[in-house]
Amino acid sequence: MLALIPQKHASIGQNRVASHRSRRFSTRLKVVAVQGNDGENKSDSRKRLHTKLCIVGSGPAAHTAAIYASRANLQPVLFEGEAMPGGPVPGGQLLTTTTVENFPGFPEPIDGWELMYRMKTQSEHHGTQICTEMIDEVDFSKSPFELWNDSTHVTADSVIIATGSRARRLDFPGSESGPAGLYGRGISACAVCDGGLPHLRNKPLAVIGGGDSALTEAIHLTHFASKVYIINWIDYLLASKKMQDDIAKYGDKIEVLHQTQVVEARGDDHLTEVILEDCCNGKRRSLAVAGLFVSIGYLPATQFLGGQVELDEGGYIVTAPDSTGTSVKGVFAAGDVKDKVFRQAVVAAGSGCMAALEAASYIESLSGEDRAMTPDDMSCVVGDDEDGGDGAAVEPDLTEDESAMADERPMTVMPVVTMVSDDAELPTLAPRPVRKAVSN
Repeated sequence: MLALIPQKHASIGQNRVASHRSRRFSTRLKVVAVQGNDGENKSDSRKRLHTKLCIVGSGPAAHTAAIYASRANLQPVLFEGEAMPGGPVPGGQLLTTTTVENFPGFPEPIDGWELMYRMKTQSEHHGTQICTEMIDEVDFSKSPFELWNDSTHVTADSVIIATGSRARRLDFPGSESGPAGLYGRGISACAVCDGGLPHLRNKPLAVIGGGDSALTEAIHLTHFASKVYIINWIDYLLASKKMQDDIAKYGDKIEVLHQTQVVEARGDDHLTEVILEDCCNGKRRSLAVAGLFVSIGYLPATQFLGGQVELDEGGYIVTAPDSTGTSVKGVFAAGDVKDKVFRQAVVAAGSGCMAALEAASYIESLSGEDRAMTPDDMSCVVGDDEDGGDGAAVEPDLTEDESAMADERPMTVMPVVTMVSDDAELPTLAPRPVRKAVSN
């Protein structure tokens, strides 16, 4: 039996969605459930979705892409994953950060959970359909692209991969997340993100690792810490000669502890000390530190792709220069899944914007869709309304009397941004009346 289920665009906990947006999103996504006769064929029992744009991920890159795509009327579907024991939680690496101080727009520190909640709420408010499911497999060999898990089969004209990466973690008492451990309360995987927090300043800090990334983080921490320890489990550093020369310039400010490993972290509300073990003789001692930064590499979440897009030697997605395009036309990558250098939320958000704009351009260029965006398409992209657009004009919600008054006002031509292929023929757009936003 086939069932078509239209879904209405609705804001999250708000009743101020503009009527012109509601009209544009009145029919969201075709959802077709196909039930097999015997119920034994897994593929027949899956829910089937088709969308112009499928976004896989749940961090700043994914939600920024969703916001831009929704405002471009692409009606995206976002698969944020699901919380699994011992696995990643939807929301990305920011969920492991208790305080974020360097994301623009927040003069006061904001909790990582709160920041991701706001991003998710904003993408839902603009019409993104969010599915709390994993994507297990993909097929990028044909168009539309196919993505699926045990319960859902998706076809999409374009795909944005924003699954991020996760820091490699060590397992020792006190290293766990949650109430039982100190991860996020002194133990972190990002010195740039957390090293400058007030409760860590002018206190001894430690970095676990011996590569270029570990030494880079140690140097960064010298701006805040009273002393920095590099804890290295072998008797030499794996970092480049240049990086080793750089840390030597800091003298006693940076101390390298060779053939040493952390076997326990202690503290009440925050980390106060770690227990070190000599890898040669097994002797243990206590080291007082307020912060411990684990820098032993990252694992990009690309396994589910099955090698269908080009990856580098570290498993990160390879994209074209100055682009988020991958080796498969119509498939784009954003955020830490392609970035092994910066790994910052604001950088990920920027690449999510790039991916959405490039996906919109690609979708417009598809056969039978070679047209410029209409003013109705773009009025949800360009506008200075209550949702924070960047333009200077909006389409207001008018009563009949107000509509009559608006018709008597002079015409104002809405600026139109087009995203089409190079050989597309642009239509002539007629001007329409709009009322300029007036500030109080």
